[in-house]
Amino acid sequence: MSVQPHALWINISPSLQRFDRFLIRHLSHQVSIAQWEYFQNPDEPSSLDIALVLLHDYLKSCQRPIHLIGHSTSGLLGLLYTRQYPERVKSLTLLAVGVNPAINWQAHYYVMYQLLPCTRNMILAKLVQNLFGHQERNCTQNLIKLLEQDLNFSPSPHSLYQQATISPGGVSVPLMVCGSQDDLIVDPMALKGWKAWMKESDRIWECPHGYHFFHYYHPQLVARQILKFWHQAVCNEDPTHHEEINRIF
Repeated sequence: MSVQPHALWINISPSLQRFDRFLIRHLSHQVSIAQWEYFQNPDEPSSLDIALVLLHDYLKSCQRPIHLIGHSTSGLLGLLYTRQYPERVKSLTLLAVGVNPAINWQAHYYVMYQLLPCTRNMILAKLVQNLFGHQERNCTQNLIKLLEQDLNFSPSPHSLYQQATISPGGVSVPLMVCGSQDDLIVDPMALKGWKAWMKESDRIWECPHGYHFFHYYHPQLVARQILKFWHQAVCNEDPTHHEEINRIF
């Protein structure tokens, strides 16, 4: 029988998963972490509902609660799951998810597409700059292709016809929300908005820079903060784990 991992990385954006790898690698040096991925069938409706059911099918097989972590829309899925099944989650870590959790880069894209007299390529080029900072021309073109794939193949609550909203609010399990001070999608105000919904065990952490994919640019720094949070969540549940934290940090 396989050993259950301590943490689960959620990914529902296959084209963008390369930006998660460095952080996952750093986390895996300290804890066992699994990856749960969802690849949307082109014939399926663009909805988070199917992914939510499949995530629950996986977590039902786990014998104890597990740390969940996800970036952007993947984090949103983790938030929705934790609100529905808190008994299966030890803690929830959200990267680049604001207090209005449905607002992601795709929401910005559809608003810009409706308001600006620009081509799709021009809007995506502007979003590349917002998401990653200034890039050379060839790199910009490659990133545009990744964003196009994400628009076409990842589930999203948004479309040209409607912009979805999801109610703000926290969760009953320990919650950590991470962001970057120069993120133009989930800006510091959207991050600080979580304070109104947080418990004593929850925390907000801001990376000094790194834009929307700060965990790609600073994986070691982000990993250290997440590991501290995870260990503190364990300590709050079992005080005997304090010695373990002191050895690691």
